[in-house]
Amino acid sequence: MPAESPQISEVNSLLKCKSCGASTHFLPGSNKLQCDHCGSEEEIDTNAAPVISLDYEQYITENKALYQTAVLHAVKCSGCGSETILEQSVTADKCPFCASPLVVSTTNQAMVKPHYILPFKIDTKTAVGYFNNWLKRLWFAPSDLAKRVNANISALKGVYMPFWTYDTDTVTQYQGQRGDHYYVTETYTTTVNGQQQTQTRQVRKTRWSYASGTVSGKYRNVLVPSSKSLPENTLLELEPWDLQMLSSFDERYLSGFRSENFQTTPQIGLDTAKRLIQPEILNDIRNDIGGDEQRIDSSSTNYHNIGIKYIMLPVWVSAYSYNNKVYQFTVNARTGEVIGKRPYSAIKITLFVLMILAIITLIILYFSNQQA
Repeated sequence: MPAESPQISEVNSLLKCKSCGASTHFLPGSNKLQCDHCGSEEEIDTNAAPVISLDYEQYITENKALYQTAVLHAVKCSGCGSETILEQSVTADKCPFCASPLVVSTTNQAMVKPHYILPFKIDTKTAVGYFNNWLKRLWFAPSDLAKRVNANISALKGVYMPFWTYDTDTVTQYQGQRGDHYYVTETYTTTVNGQQQTQTRQVRKTRWSYASGTVSGKYRNVLVPSSKSLPENTLLELEPWDLQMLSSFDERYLSGFRSENFQTTPQIGLDTAKRLIQPEILNDIRNDIGGDEQRIDSSSTNYHNIGIKYIMLPVWVSAYSYNNKVYQFTVNARTGEVIGKRPYSAIKITLFVLMILAIITLIILYFSNQQA
């Protein structure tokens, strides 16, 4: 994408306090903006309109030009008057000179405006509490991990991450094989107390038969991360999200937080959505084949009634160090779900393995004595 010259924007006027003109920021868990200077609060008008998906093809056609142009934004801070060039994918952050909120207005900007947003519900203090509880539940973690982490954790950063969500109806034709178990009686010779004996046993076998058919499915709100700042697996593991609480996008919710624009196009996102629902389609095929075992030789899926939404979801992001190694973690700012990297204690793992081996040895000795 060719980058153009930075567009200079004033900070969104909706973020200025009506009482004193200073910057305001959104209060997590509320529906209010609070002034950084005088402390006065202002209610954000909520839009009770239903959450709907847009027709995918129409949406792509109407926004095609915006996906092909990268625009840098130079935002003029209302707090200190400095101009800050935000990264290409960033639409909200804090001023590096005075920490005032910076939010690029989508009005008259070459930007794709999100359709909906899920506002921050959990504040910094609560997010740290969820993180500490997560640390305490870690198996095989070093004994001093929690104590040392609290002294080496970096400040949590609140970020609105961009996601595409997709709806689609699918029809899949398949060919495969159905396996049904049956049992046959088998004769064999064994030695019992030094004597040869002939015995029988039941042996399981599988009878395979050709299978084919058609399965259909309805998939709604398939979430696809469209940011490259955090690993895709991390963002997917933060589910579930209370998407029924989505609000119509309002830039005031961004104030005081970092916000990113999409970095993955909706076309690529759709390919990812298809990959994410593929295991569910294969499971439907196996259920349709039936039997005790299934083999899927081929399948072909058609996707109909594809819908799309561009939404923003809130996370707290931070990192901590242990033994000179940095571990990143992310907190779902709606549910408190924590996903992160962690160190392991080699001593605890070794002791656990030795304990398991000891238990196995005792079991073997017990049964040996019973047969003696």
